[in-house]
Amino acid sequence: MADQTRIARVIKILRRGQVEDRTGLSRSTIYIKIKAHDFPESVRLGSRAVGWVESEIDDWVMDRIRRTRRQRASKHVLVKASKTASLIDR
Repeated sequence: MADQTRIARVIKILRRGQVEDRTGLSRSTIYIKIKAHDFPESVRLGSRAVGWVESEIDDWVMDRIRRTRRQRASKHVLVKASKTASLIDR
């Protein structure tokens, strides 16, 4: 029988400065977005320390990239369609 090996998933915690560097957001913007439920919540690490799960931050960044690409693509299609329509109307 094949030897089954389990690979443990390593969960990495990022501190606020690392989150700011990774996202390009300021401290105040991060907390505003958390309050608006538009950013991953922090994890309490101690009485005066918080961090964020790295994979959640990475997912948030990738979601932002996908949203931006979709918006650009849909705007491009709309512009192209309107140019085509104006050519047909002539």
